[in-house]
Amino acid sequence: MIFEGLAEKLQNTMSKLKGKGKLTEKDVKDAMREVKLALLEADVNFKVVKDFVNKVKERSIGQEVMESLTPGQHVIKIVREELTALMGDVQSKISFSKKSPTVIMLVGLQGAGKTTTAGKLANYIRKQHSKKPLLVACDIYRPAAIKQLQVVGKSLNIPVFTKGDKENPVDIARESLDFAKENNNDLVIIDTAGRLHIDENLMDELKNIKSNVRPNEILLVIDSMTGQDAVNVSSSFNEALGIDGVILTKLDGDTRGGAALSVRAVTNKPIKFLGMGEKLDDLEAFHPDRMASRILGMGDVLSLIEKAQDAIDEKQAKEMEERIRKQEFSFEDFLSQLEQIKKLGPLNKIMEMIPGLSGMKQMKDINFDDKEIVRIQAIIQSMTKEERRKPSILNASRKRRIAKGSGTTVAQLNRLLKQFEQTKKMMKQFTDMQKGMGKKGSKMKFPFFG
Repeated sequence: MIFEGLAEKLQNTMSKLKGKGKLTEKDVKDAMREVKLALLEADVNFKVVKDFVNKVKERSIGQEVMESLTPGQHVIKIVREELTALMGDVQSKISFSKKSPTVIMLVGLQGAGKTTTAGKLANYIRKQHSKKPLLVACDIYRPAAIKQLQVVGKSLNIPVFTKGDKENPVDIARESLDFAKENNNDLVIIDTAGRLHIDENLMDELKNIKSNVRPNEILLVIDSMTGQDAVNVSSSFNEALGIDGVILTKLDGDTRGGAALSVRAVTNKPIKFLGMGEKLDDLEAFHPDRMASRILGMGDVLSLIEKAQDAIDEKQAKEMEERIRKQEFSFEDFLSQLEQIKKLGPLNKIMEMIPGLSGMKQMKDINFDDKEIVRIQAIIQSMTKEERRKPSILNASRKRRIAKGSGTTVAQLNRLLKQFEQTKKMMKQFTDMQKGMGKKGSKMKFPFFG
């Protein structure tokens, strides 16, 4: 989960407040002490923590909150609002040039993930804004940096402009614009060199590239596991170049989250994107309000719906819904649904987007292991077509054959059969409920099943 340690501590603190019928000033101060410790442990900058806690405390001890029928809920609302404000209030989008091409310059220290992020960003903007991107290899110092960008570009079918490692990076960047115009590339993403630490030579080179290509956006790529040092890094790059935003990488790792909560407050520059994994489509637009909800265990339904819309075939979903209504839903349909769900990403990430379910991951009797999907697929794929469509014909010998073919046990197969029947009933009830609600119900499509 994103910011797992921080989220767990904040959720525990908020649940204590929620359970109180009436709040005293001491209750609020005790809660804010716990919030303060949680933020500091997550590596959030001390000054940022101090300002945040003071704002929440000042608002929470007001007469309106104390005399409210649900004071705990009021305080949680205040924490969510201040957490959102801390991360930037509203989503900050890419500023596209009116005159083609739009130029985006990626900067940052070595190891932050700039090269992979360049590919992810090109892929994201191509999908979301129908642009024709060009990647530019301006890191001539790191061994295999150019080759890495070429591999990324090839896998995405996006061209890479390079002049090798002997040319000056400033000349490469400048010539790439001419190439983009000649080849109708309306988006240029420049992958610049990094260093293990900030030095004068690096900054001079970046300043020269900036003055020669005049990028529409300079985005700083920061490893979210950097911790407190992320504040110093972002401040230095901002002072030297005037960055337009930040991309946080490796948020799927064992990160405490301090960088995300500190960078925006210290630099006053927005976080624009989050790197959520190693795949080239693992990049998300950053929404401060949605992130605040996820941290506090309130889910992120909007992001889940957006993921579902991108991943799920609408025609196939409608056909599936019709078969559910006619009670014709089979294991073949179930297998198709599993494929759709896998496109949305790891199950634990999906669960944290659903309100109330993020905390359930701690329960021992609930399994969110992605390997379970692979196991279920193996079982279904070991069935014949007839068995998938009519599981009622599965006798003892058929079950033994399927279990052996899928590398599972008969007990696991029997558990799947039981779950399948329960799923069919639940889905039938859900679609019947939608039908009964008429037009209102038609807007309440369950994202995985139409």
